[in-house]
Amino acid sequence: MRTYTTRQGDAWDYIAYLLYPRVGREMCMGKLLEANEEHREVVIFGAGATLNVPDIEIPIAPKLPPWKRKII
Repeated sequence: MRTYTTRQGDAWDYIAYLLYPRVGREMCMGKLLEANEEHREVVIFGAGATLNVPDIEIPIAPKLPPWKRKII
């Protein structure tokens, strides 16, 4: 598990968007929240909070043409 240090104005969905570019992006926010129960009530972060960033398994996409793939 790695960590992320927040910047002034960061929000949960934006942090997830930055940290999980290949895994559904901000939809991974729930996993991020689960790993950081002590910050659960925070909506907008100040600078300097350290968050745990759980590893999320990347699903293997079937070999379908792009127009038939379901976006996560």
